[in-house]
Amino acid sequence: MTVDAIRSGALAGVRHAFLGRRGGVSEGEMWGLNAGYGSGDQPGLIAENRARGVAAVLPGAALVTVHQVHSPTVVRVERAWRETERPHADAMVTDRPGLLLGILTADCAPVLFADAEAGVIGAAHAGWRGAFGGVTDAAIDAMESLGARRERIVAAVGPCIARESYEVGEAFRRNLLRADAGSERFFAPGPSGKPHFDLPAYVAARLTAVGIAKVDALQLDTYADPDRFFSYRRATHLGEPSYGRQIALIGLE
Repeated sequence: MTVDAIRSGALAGVRHAFLGRRGGVSEGEMWGLNAGYGSGDQPGLIAENRARGVAAVLPGAALVTVHQVHSPTVVRVERAWRETERPHADAMVTDRPGLLLGILTADCAPVLFADAEAGVIGAAHAGWRGAFGGVTDAAIDAMESLGARRERIVAAVGPCIARESYEVGEAFRRNLLRADAGSERFFAPGPSGKPHFDLPAYVAARLTAVGIAKVDALQLDTYADPDRFFSYRRATHLGEPSYGRQIALIGLE
């Protein structure tokens, strides 16, 4: 089975992909292209899965990831680092060719950015906490520090949990509305009466609000498609001991 590389029209001409779980070598509950060392899967299998992802997007590139902590922290990548050297952050930017920025997710939203004219790219991990905290805003600021311009930056919001699958508590809703009453539009009542939150729409709106004119939200629900995507929430509901992570990649040639 070949690697499932999902691409965005907004990023046409830039090497990138949101990878699903198909085409990997992991087995059992984490079968497929599990890219997360924190999953408890065999390290050798994860290394092979990552190598297959790199080969599908930018062969020969050096993969760079961070230790994701649901923060607004961004790092500028100038070289590849070892797995043990990963900084704690949730977004990366670079203008260096031959580096492949990788964001791992399992319901949170991966966001890929590019200003092709400036030769600057970025990648962000945007769960509700990071998105609310401004991780995408910070990534755009960091791209501009490398010469990008936000009116040229395009962004794609990859597979993540969708509103139909994302039941949240009333306290979550109240806290978000306390900070921004306009966020009401991202909530809808679910079948049980509890609110459901539209994470991809919220992330896309944050991008638009800071001047990103071209935003492609792919609208692929990780929770609802177990044959294609890993999902933390689905694994939790099924009582599984762990869960795989898919990876989103972007790089410059």
